[in-house]
Amino acid sequence: MDTRGPIGREPRDAASDAPVVELTGITKRFGDLVANDRIELSLRRGEIHALLGENGAGKTTLMRILYGLTAPDAGEIRIDGRAVTIRSPKDAIAAGIGMVTQHFALVRPMTVAENLTLGRGRGVKLDLRRAEAAAREASERFGIRVRPDARVGDLSVGEQQRVEVLKALARDCRVLILDEPTAVLVPQEVDALFATLRRLAEGGMTVVFISHKLGEVLSITDRVTVLRRGRVAGTAETPDVGERTLAEMMVGRPTIGVTRRDKASRGRGVLRVDGLAAAGAHGLPALRDVSLEVAAGEIVGVAGVSGNGQTELVEVLSGTRRPTGGSIEVDGRRLGGRGVPEALGAGIGRIAEDRHASVVGDLSVAYNLVLERLDDFRRGGRLDQRAIRAHAQELIERFGIRARPDDPVRTLSGGNIQKVLLARVLSREPKVLVVSQPTRGLDVGATEYVRSQLLAQRARGAAILLVSEDLDELLTLADRLIVLYEGRVVGRLDVGEADPARLGLLMAGRDAEATSGAAA
Repeated sequence: MDTRGPIGREPRDAASDAPVVELTGITKRFGDLVANDRIELSLRRGEIHALLGENGAGKTTLMRILYGLTAPDAGEIRIDGRAVTIRSPKDAIAAGIGMVTQHFALVRPMTVAENLTLGRGRGVKLDLRRAEAAAREASERFGIRVRPDARVGDLSVGEQQRVEVLKALARDCRVLILDEPTAVLVPQEVDALFATLRRLAEGGMTVVFISHKLGEVLSITDRVTVLRRGRVAGTAETPDVGERTLAEMMVGRPTIGVTRRDKASRGRGVLRVDGLAAAGAHGLPALRDVSLEVAAGEIVGVAGVSGNGQTELVEVLSGTRRPTGGSIEVDGRRLGGRGVPEALGAGIGRIAEDRHASVVGDLSVAYNLVLERLDDFRRGGRLDQRAIRAHAQELIERFGIRARPDDPVRTLSGGNIQKVLLARVLSREPKVLVVSQPTRGLDVGATEYVRSQLLAQRARGAAILLVSEDLDELLTLADRLIVLYEGRVVGRLDVGEADPARLGLLMAGRDAEATSGAAA
């Protein structure tokens, strides 16, 4: 079976195999940690080259070195066969290298159009009308929706990422580094982006494509380099490898591929939401008449482009945002919008999309594991330190957290922080589990673990509402799906009748009548 997706690859011209960028012997240490260990990487002119690896494998460090954000301890960078020294992004841009970093380089008080124009003019005056027209033209040309007059500070995280992608594509560069560029795009937008990247590559641009989505890597790239623990685990022509091979190269062991294997036999309705409304930023409506039901032992997935009400839905259900209308019931108990304690008391477990905001970085793993139930560990009005530590040790072993009870949470990897959150929530065996973006930014091994835990909770009989911008994740785990667009439910489908193309249309606000599936 051809796993390369809808965008085919033409046979490469032998002349295009000449490297435009060569990294030789690149080494970078941070104290005792060797982030890059004698890395060898060659990028051909006109190719799309994937860079894969688990979190901490050294991908970002290597690309920061190429873009001038980090200085290597040893090694050499050659462009067109000539050794160069890249001390800053200014040097990199002058050498024709552009990058979309994981941390956005946008000026929040300025508009999208102004951000796209920054650094491109010679004078201090800005023709705003011309800048907005240029931004609109770039948006249409590259198939990435943005509002040129919107202030960046008012945009969601997903919308800001789209601006960063567009900003990078709109600049003239020969080597373009993209880190997780499709995380907030619907399938049709991904197809449009991939078509754009292919056109750019055919015109001679070199693209470095960093993604955790192996299907995308197989679809769009020409070659793949895998890093593991700071070293090159291997480089291969993309048509010669598959997802299982790449995953094994990344983690150093065979992976099992977690997926829902049985059809849920719907139990009693546990979570009922009727006519829910809520306000978002600046008091504007974010949820409009949202109704849904989740039964015991099933996963209902929520699809939608970032900024269409998913965040507000999770916050209302978790008790961190007050609803402005409608009702929420858990096992027949109506909630009164009285905050987090009420939600926890009703049996709702919550895993928010921002894992770092859900922990206290300077506190130990042990204390983060009991943050939501401190009263259970009080003895005579004082916290029982021995009980807290014993509780932590038990959960560390049960959930495979790579840490000690006294380790500050900020020292943990993203995957292990997510395990801490899972342990904190799941150890209480909640009736309802509200989960948002549970595997965003996680590597193959951590993603596999998190998904297996969600399916275990489903088997236990929990009612799970899963919000994710990863359609593969929703199609893999969910029993039923709802689609949110501009705060409304515009689609309800059984997972068996859902496909990325149909979901993409609904997520873009089109084909809103494609709602003939089972009610969610």
